[in-house]
Amino acid sequence: MNTKYWVAFSSIEEIDSQFIIALFEYFKDISLAFEAEVSELIEFSAKTSGLYKKRIDKFIEKRYKLDIDKVFNYVIDKGIEVITFEDEKYPYMLKQISNPPAVLYCKGDLSICNLEKTIAIVGSRRMTRNAQDSLKKVMKGLSGTDLCVVSGLAAGVDTCAHRCAIDNGLKTIGVIGGGFDFVYPSANRVLYEEIINGNGAILSEYYPTFEHLPFRFPQRNRIVSGLSYGTLVVEAALRSGASITANLTLEQGRELMCIPGLITNPNTEGIYKMIKTGAHIVTESEDILNALDWTLNKQIPLFDKTTNTNNNISDNEERIVKFLEIEPKSFDEIQKETSIKTDDLLMHLTTLELNGYIEQTVGDRYKIVTK
Repeated sequence: MNTKYWVAFSSIEEIDSQFIIALFEYFKDISLAFEAEVSELIEFSAKTSGLYKKRIDKFIEKRYKLDIDKVFNYVIDKGIEVITFEDEKYPYMLKQISNPPAVLYCKGDLSICNLEKTIAIVGSRRMTRNAQDSLKKVMKGLSGTDLCVVSGLAAGVDTCAHRCAIDNGLKTIGVIGGGFDFVYPSANRVLYEEIINGNGAILSEYYPTFEHLPFRFPQRNRIVSGLSYGTLVVEAALRSGASITANLTLEQGRELMCIPGLITNPNTEGIYKMIKTGAHIVTESEDILNALDWTLNKQIPLFDKTTNTNNNISDNEERIVKFLEIEPKSFDEIQKETSIKTDDLLMHLTTLELNGYIEQTVGDRYKIVTK
């Protein structure tokens, strides 16, 4: 059973995927690579111009201390699926990058994610309300399609991207920068559970006991972009993890897209630099489809009268919602536009609030709820 050898390799913190895959391609069998004689490993080192010498020394030191079955069973007992580089289930797009992960540890169900329509969404951990509203608007236009959202499960834009995906009936893949023994950030524990319970999958290249250390997040980013046909950046400073992912996207030959933001926001400096150098501008969902040359099967519109998807919303309630699409309005403004009687308007507004279509904002104004 070769899987346990892949796991054994990946359980050694001092070596990396590039080294593991190089050994696999040299020996043509991962078990032979793991059990190779020292002389064979020295020969491998010589044929690779000594590139991996330090990692070979560390591997030789560590491997005989490993209980292969124990490290493998630790993963299986936690309900973690193992997808190896030689597995048929290994994502095709990820295999095309220059440094693919040797092993993917998976929770959830990767098979329900359409790996032929994947888009990465990344950005600042300090996401502004303007960026939230912009991303929600774009994602709402993709509601109910077979597109799959990939992100890094960090705070800010990542969290918003996964949440928007779930709220709009899309599958989503979270790629974490550490092992499954940890939830980082801890505030996303509920989101983790939502993703793995029917909304997609969470992936990691790290053995479950590996902590979320700072240097692992940039490594994680290559997987986020590598899984995806394109990357959408939502707020990014000039020097940021999102900018790193954007560069990786271009290196991997994938499409780079950006949502423009306020020019006074430091977190948009990276965005406008990307736009000036050729990134696609995204202000609506169609921009993503055009950039990637995709056609998606759209779900029935929210207020299609031929179906029951509108929860039997009345004509007057539909008029109210359409009036609020541009910006929040006061009670008097709504009444002036719709000519609905006061008592009836109060009833309709209450119904729309209870059903989650609208909400009251500061100054007793009503606005559309962006899901």
